[in-house]
Amino acid sequence: MILREPEAELKLSNFGNLEVFPIGTGSAFTKKNYQNNYLLIKGGEHIMVDCGTRTPEAMANLGRPITEIENFIITHSHADHIGGLEEVILMGRYVTKRKPNIIITKEYEKLLWNDSLKGGAAWNESKGNHFLDFGDYWHVSRPKKIRNLKRDAWEIDFKGFNIILFRTMHYPDNAPTWKQSAFSTGLIIDKRFLFTGDTRYDPDMLLQITKQYPIEVIFHDVQFFPGGVHANFDDLAKLPEEIKAKTWLMHYPDNWEIHEKKIIEAGFPGFVKQQMRYEL
Repeated sequence: MILREPEAELKLSNFGNLEVFPIGTGSAFTKKNYQNNYLLIKGGEHIMVDCGTRTPEAMANLGRPITEIENFIITHSHADHIGGLEEVILMGRYVTKRKPNIIITKEYEKLLWNDSLKGGAAWNESKGNHFLDFGDYWHVSRPKKIRNLKRDAWEIDFKGFNIILFRTMHYPDNAPTWKQSAFSTGLIIDKRFLFTGDTRYDPDMLLQITKQYPIEVIFHDVQFFPGGVHANFDDLAKLPEEIKAKTWLMHYPDNWEIHEKKIIEAGFPGFVKQQMRYEL
């Protein structure tokens, strides 16, 4: 993997390699590192993974309004992952007059609309006997169910990207498995890059995916205290050395610098750094 400094203005295209660009890398309530949202870039195409409350601000500071983002994947419904979506869809309908694309399962579409977006979006217009719905704001692409990961998973080929979404064990903190957890997903991109999204410690997930696919790089959720709904570093440090060697840690607190030495000593390459270009 090649790390490059960002250019003065964020580019939404490259020469064809898979590039992962962290718009932010912080945990939900950090003030220094925006939120843990990413752009996938390859050739002339891009996909935004999650769009938290501060993501439109971060994009504006990078010289790109959020309205220039054409394609989205959302991993789950916490505000640091969906808080910017109301701006995306309202600007799309009423300013640019262009619907963005979203890759989403039917199950999660219902949750995202009914539990999060409907309140600020449905009643802006009436259409005969009803108001607006999800499809009035989005072009929807459906991934297809696959059955080789021992957990719910879906796959889609989309604009040059191969994308697998798989269920993760994020919240509530007492859910014993992914099956009992609220809907949240991680991603496998082009069979090479594993993005865990928000997840508690789930070594079976890592072992299964790295056995099934030739994963070169992993971006993994981390926290530095026990309990809660993210993966505790002390647990992650127990992973096999070959997995740790390709695992970069993300979704971290503002005081991340005090932890950097120990994660290197534990065998991890380091923290994912905000607005660096990671090229596979």
